[in-house]
Amino acid sequence: MKFLKAAAMWPGVLPLVVLLIFLVHPSRCSPGKVNYREKEKEVLDDILGEKKYDARIRPSGENGTDGPAYVQVNIFVRSISKIDDVTMEYSVQLTFREQWLDERLKFNDFGGRLKYLTLTESTRVWMPDLFFSNEKEGHFHEIIMPNVYIRIFPHGSVLYSIRISLTLSCPMNLKLYPLDRQTCSLRMASYGWTTDDLVFVWKEGDPVQVVKNLHLPRFTLEKYLTDYCNSKTNTGEYSCLKVDLLFKREFSYYLIQIYIPCCMLVIVSWVSFWLDQSAVPARVSLGVTTLLTMATQTSGINASLPPVSYTKAIDVWTGVCLTFVFGALLEFALVNYASRSDMHRENIKKKYRTEIEHSSSVDPTTELLEPDSSTNFQMPLVRHTEDSMTMDKVRQCEVHMMQPPKKNCCRSWLSKFPTRSKRIDVISRITFPLVFALFNLAYWSTYLFREEAENE
Repeated sequence: MKFLKAAAMWPGVLPLVVLLIFLVHPSRCSPGKVNYREKEKEVLDDILGEKKYDARIRPSGENGTDGPAYVQVNIFVRSISKIDDVTMEYSVQLTFREQWLDERLKFNDFGGRLKYLTLTESTRVWMPDLFFSNEKEGHFHEIIMPNVYIRIFPHGSVLYSIRISLTLSCPMNLKLYPLDRQTCSLRMASYGWTTDDLVFVWKEGDPVQVVKNLHLPRFTLEKYLTDYCNSKTNTGEYSCLKVDLLFKREFSYYLIQIYIPCCMLVIVSWVSFWLDQSAVPARVSLGVTTLLTMATQTSGINASLPPVSYTKAIDVWTGVCLTFVFGALLEFALVNYASRSDMHRENIKKKYRTEIEHSSSVDPTTELLEPDSSTNFQMPLVRHTEDSMTMDKVRQCEVHMMQPPKKNCCRSWLSKFPTRSKRIDVISRITFPLVFALFNLAYWSTYLFREEAENE
């Protein structure tokens, strides 16, 4: 205050007083705090200058040696949109990250005020030449801005992150379809740098992360495994990383869409066993309808699968179900033939029973001899040989039918049904469901045990 009063008394001294105050207390007259974000341009121009940094040259090895540059990789699986059995491929969207050390990019962090520098152009710095070896299609995401960034840390570490969508090949073994598990891989390798210059390693800790509540329509992601898959060619050895995604097929969908409808068709085909054998139109219509429906179901299933050379579990199921439906139709043909045979035999019995009754009512003395107009002697009346043989068979059948049945529960039960056609229907009512139940027991035990064995 004394200086101000003195300055007021001597106006020429005022500029000197202001200068003195500014030198002693610079913060009182400073326009504001320093914005260190503005320092980023100066730092970037410094470390990425043309005379100081060349993006064509790879970084040095560990501790500045000529050894290979190590690049740490980790991925974040955002979604898996589809797994196609026909084309044997799957689509995945992921955030891909790489991190490496480039000592040429070290800079002053101004006491920790500059945590990192951010770039959006990958051409400004050296980049590893990584590619996805089992990729079919892929694209970057550029809405609203390109989903990519590069962070440069004060000690020279570089972090590269990008969001990409890929369609990758996934060779499948469908022998246990739809009770199978599939392993789909994601392979990443160096295209031009050999292991003498560039090595990819998985980031320690958690190299692969998967989004929570990942939902797939027909699969469940059981687990994932990371591994190395270095490949040797005539040009050298190249570093390679892979992650195996283990998918389990959701069986409930196929149970509702395939197995239960097939069982229902087979059971419906058995209804013809309970219809009267004379109901020919009803039994034929039922058999043909179920057979055509089962054939349509089988063709629809095969249309959604690739034409592989081996037999799948679903082929065994649909083939046996189709055989049961076709067998029910053939059973009616057999019943119809046996019914006509029973009617023919019954007519023969009735015919010769009438003849026997007629012959027994005639006087035997008049049957032995008959006068002949051309001779003086009498000829005996002899029956035809074939008629006599048929009569013997009829008598044998009647004697056989009159014999008391043996003590056998099955025969005694079948004796309640006098015609062969009816017996065939009754036997089919028991045989078809029993054989189908045994097939189900063998089918499910076989394929479920094979699934567990392969999983182990």
